[in-house]
Amino acid sequence: MGKIIALANQKGGVGKTTTSMNLAASLATLEKRVLLIDADPQANASSGLGIDVKEVESSIYDCLINQVDARESIYESDIPHLDIIPSHIDLVGAEIEMLNLKNREQVMRKLLRPLLSDYDYILIDCSPSLGLITVNALTAADSVIIPVQCEYFALEGISKLLNTIKIIKQKLNPALAIEGFLLTMYDSRLRLANQIKDEVQRHFQELVFKTVINRNVKLSEAPSHGLPAILYDADSMGARNHLQLAQEIIDKEKA
Repeated sequence: MGKIIALANQKGGVGKTTTSMNLAASLATLEKRVLLIDADPQANASSGLGIDVKEVESSIYDCLINQVDARESIYESDIPHLDIIPSHIDLVGAEIEMLNLKNREQVMRKLLRPLLSDYDYILIDCSPSLGLITVNALTAADSVIIPVQCEYFALEGISKLLNTIKIIKQKLNPALAIEGFLLTMYDSRLRLANQIKDEVQRHFQELVFKTVINRNVKLSEAPSHGLPAILYDADSMGARNHLQLAQEIIDKEKA
């Protein structure tokens, strides 16, 4: 049975989509069968993995709103073992359209359960909000990765996200666990980055991944070429960091 991991943080610009697509690519490189769900209307994870969003006939929007079978919306990426259900700009209005649905928080869970036997990992790239789509992702997930950027205001909003996770655990998904806090955009030369790293590690202790994602030019460049870092420059710091993160997640499963 596969594991569903949501990547969530309502704060934008924390490296969530970058982590989603590069972690998915790294897990696939380590020969795990991976499905990435792009649940962000901006569809950056889709285009970052080489999907032409304008050509997409069936997206996560169609699955959630029009009850299209999830298998009909799966696209293959250029990386063996890595598939993706792309996003669409229509997803912006999906939350309003879902308001009248029965068990509206459970739609994604129902959608993904039949796919669990086909994949080792299903990753969900959430939008930067705590709206109904993110609630759906957290209700469907076994665990959540929370990216935290090593910059000023990094911890702002985390308590709100943790509160949402707590409510979801109480009311919708008692089994939801925190997979880990992931420090992103880290620059060891900056005193502030080191202070935030220390603060997060002190506060969340063993919940913080040992792997840290360093600030890296190749990591920023790769999506504009429709590639994850591991295909754009396998020797880059960004590619190595995400491979290390993938290995850490796999090892955690074995422990």
